[in-house]
Amino acid sequence: MTPPDVAYGVEALFRRDADRCVAVLARALGDLDRAEDAIAEAFAVALERWPEDGFPHNPAAWILTTARRRAIDALRRERRGAEKQALAARLEASLPPSIDETRGDVSAIPDERLELIFACCHPSLQMESRVALTLRSLAGLTTEEIAAAFLVPVATMAQRIVRSKRKIREAVIPFDVPPLSQLPERLADVCTVLYLIFNQGYFATAGPSLMRTDLCEEAIRLTRLLDALMPAEPEVLGLLSLMLFTHARREVRIDGAGELVTLEEQDRSRWDAAMAGEASGVLTRAARHGTDGPFQLMAAIAAVHANAATAAQTDWQAIVTLYDRLLELAPTPVVALNRAVAVGFAKGAQDGLLALDAAASDGRLDDYSPYYVARAELARRAGDEAVAKAALQRAVALTKNERERAFLQRRLNDRN
Repeated sequence: MTPPDVAYGVEALFRRDADRCVAVLARALGDLDRAEDAIAEAFAVALERWPEDGFPHNPAAWILTTARRRAIDALRRERRGAEKQALAARLEASLPPSIDETRGDVSAIPDERLELIFACCHPSLQMESRVALTLRSLAGLTTEEIAAAFLVPVATMAQRIVRSKRKIREAVIPFDVPPLSQLPERLADVCTVLYLIFNQGYFATAGPSLMRTDLCEEAIRLTRLLDALMPAEPEVLGLLSLMLFTHARREVRIDGAGELVTLEEQDRSRWDAAMAGEASGVLTRAARHGTDGPFQLMAAIAAVHANAATAAQTDWQAIVTLYDRLLELAPTPVVALNRAVAVGFAKGAQDGLLALDAAASDGRLDDYSPYYVARAELARRAGDEAVAKAALQRAVALTKNERERAFLQRRLNDRN
């Protein structure tokens, strides 16, 4: 196997299983930094050894075993007394004996990602740091990507993540699913984490691809686990419904050349009808509880799109009404931005631009590419080509995803 082949295979393995390995090791160590460092070292060793030795039958188990050994060696080198030695001894026995590097699957490795989410969303951590830490540790998002999602400077986000890791270590916060009585106080944060993992998969912030289907499917899988754990929670059902409605469009969101296809231009006959039907049923289950919430409302908005046979038949006034309620519950600039777009379709481009100006009035959307994309489209429909062109230029400058930037650049070129 050539080094490029090995590098490609190791990268694919990292994207698929690194978070799972980190979760297992972090639970044993009680320290996310140590776990992440050890897993990273193991992948570096794999890049050195596998070109000669070949891929092991169970590469994920090989990575986890190697990382555990590296963590044990690091603990023993520190020589900080009995506590470190005891931790090293526990770590030696921490992985189940059933893990076998000769097996060809990873089923023997415990999947503790949901436990990691709950640990990172512990109420003793600062609220604004919980979700960011989990996205960094579980979804593998960069600090830059997380900062962009929260509309804050990168340095601010980096400090939040470092402080949260230190708190987990110093407070000995357990990596486990808490007792049922403690689940509700963490549920909102856990749902937000899963939503943002899905969102990062569906709208990849950076890189060469528009989508990361692996993240979308992982978020759906974890949300199903959460539903099984808390089957009477309408917001969990709303979140699952939202993901399923959105993921039902995955096959037509990108064309054969890997280019973006907007919602208006998608062939709706190719949406996954079975998945959309499941989403509708899950949303009906949520509605039986008689309370609304942000994720249920977002799922309801997705349902309006799913129920329209064509883009022209979309009930935009119903969507505006749903966004009005969502803005009451979640008054964020991104929700206000999406509402403005809906207003532009329901009432006209000028009304949409006025709503967009209101959404951006506090400056938090100044460096947010989707704001300028929306502004360009509304200005174009209002007949103001100069404003549309300037907004597109700003969107191109801010967009880090290579495919999306190329798509926007082509639109800009069409106006020249």
